[in-house]
Amino acid sequence: MSSYQILIVDDERPNLESLERILRSDGAAVEVFQDPQEALVRLRKGGIDILLTDLRMHPLNGLELLKAAKLADSSVEVILLTAFGTVELAVEAMKNGAYDFITKPLQRIQVLKSVHRALEKRRLVNENASLKEELKSHLGQPQRDLVGKSSALRAMMEIAGQAARSRANVLIEGESGTGKGVLAEYLHRAGDPAGHQGLFVKINCTAIPENLLEAELFGYEPGAFTGAVRRKKGRVELSQGGTLFLDEIGIAPLTLQAKLLRFLQDGEFERLGSNETLRVETRVISATNTDLKSAIRAGNFREDLFYRLNVVHLRVPALRERIEDIPLLAKKFLEESAKKNGRLVPLLHPDALEALQHYAWPGNIRELQNLMERAVVLNRTGVIEPSNLPSEIGGDQRQKSIVIPVGTPLRQVERLLMDETLRTTKGDKKLAAKLLGVHPRTIYRHLETTSDESYPEGKESPSLSDAVCENSSI
Repeated sequence: MSSYQILIVDDERPNLESLERILRSDGAAVEVFQDPQEALVRLRKGGIDILLTDLRMHPLNGLELLKAAKLADSSVEVILLTAFGTVELAVEAMKNGAYDFITKPLQRIQVLKSVHRALEKRRLVNENASLKEELKSHLGQPQRDLVGKSSALRAMMEIAGQAARSRANVLIEGESGTGKGVLAEYLHRAGDPAGHQGLFVKINCTAIPENLLEAELFGYEPGAFTGAVRRKKGRVELSQGGTLFLDEIGIAPLTLQAKLLRFLQDGEFERLGSNETLRVETRVISATNTDLKSAIRAGNFREDLFYRLNVVHLRVPALRERIEDIPLLAKKFLEESAKKNGRLVPLLHPDALEALQHYAWPGNIRELQNLMERAVVLNRTGVIEPSNLPSEIGGDQRQKSIVIPVGTPLRQVERLLMDETLRTTKGDKKLAAKLLGVHPRTIYRHLETTSDESYPEGKESPSLSDAVCENSSI
């Protein structure tokens, strides 16, 4: 455990000295006080990670010091110590922000466990608060929906910023789920920050049947086809003075491509069932997840249309190319999902974040967004850990198994199983107990026993060096 700052308050000198020895041996920078009022003065100066305080003291008791400490610095984690532990006291302490409640007589391992867990919580809270502040700075920018700071995103946004200030047509390429539509909306907003120009009008070429796509794009007159009972303006006409966004342009039929080419060349078109030529001035942004150059070679896309659309080319990087942005994106989606579902925003454990950053993300940002909503809805602990993620991301810890030689004493087998399960769960005792099908107290007793035992000189504690790890059952 790296160095941390802890303040101990107890009006009995022997308790202070004992706790000071325990925590200094753990690498802590320790300050001790017998007078709780003097301790409060020190707390108000800041820089304290953990407050370890006795409950029964004068002139301030532990609960009063807890409340005052939280007012001075809400990030300080407080652990209360008492020889008179009751359920009522514990509940009151927790309501007032205490992290833990330890009854005397104190045991070294019990104190260190509580302190280490409190430090882990503090670290998670601080990391998430830092992410939140960084996210706010991104959300305050014009490209508020394009969250990230990776070099790949910055390089694309530099070109996008220049393109937004023009009326040039833009072709956006990228895998499905990378945020091409979000980028198109940014180009429209940034090109008209005051909102005085036209609308952002979108048409998804995959969502409309081929025989209706032309009518939806250019509009129609009554009687143009069966069911056309009144005049309807098309998306092109509605985008006058604004932006027309052609999503998934790569699947547009060749007959429509020819009419679209004429519109891009001259700004002119006719509604279906009409001979009247209409003229519209609009900026065209198109997007595709297919390789249009390959489609051109295959005869499925017009080369002349491609060059009309591709005045400015933008490629949205896949999420696996911008892993630095995953913490910010995950935090954004957690907050949005929590608000949508009426839940508290859970903390993201560093190990879970590391798992997210090592995943390939075939579904890109859309997949991450859906995963974060799932995590919010199913989370019960307030912390998202690797075990809360799908097995292909967080790893299925239950798949690991060990082989133990015949003749190994049963007591040692139990200890090996507990040690390896704790190693697999990265010290998560509740998860280890769940995997082993035992009560968490069994795990704690195991840890207390192994920490107190000593072994003959030259021999180490039993470990899995005596067993074989493999992907088979025990």
